[in-house]
Amino acid sequence: MAAEPKSMEPPQTAEVHIVYTDQPQDQEPETHHLRTLTSVLGSEEAAKGALLYTYKHAASGFSAKLTPDQVEQISKKPGVIEVVKSRSAELHSGPAQTHTM
Repeated sequence: MAAEPKSMEPPQTAEVHIVYTDQPQDQEPETHHLRTLTSVLGSEEAAKGALLYTYKHAASGFSAKLTPDQVEQISKKPGVIEVVKSRSAELHSGPAQTHTM
């Protein structure tokens, strides 16, 4: 018998995403966020490795390194409002100005 060909798809790269969630009523935000991540990543150890930050004041949610497949899965979880890719922005003040007196 011939061996089945292996998938030629490249492995997915995990990128930082912000996951906005409902405010948990019955548990600490960190616990809720870890449980949500664990349900997608398969273990609490993997969830702790992916979790970067927990938001609990201005918004409820967390940032984590997720692959596109994981983003799709976590988006379907109860209490998840939105998942967005994190973006970095640089502030530019324009050309330097010098003043002489």
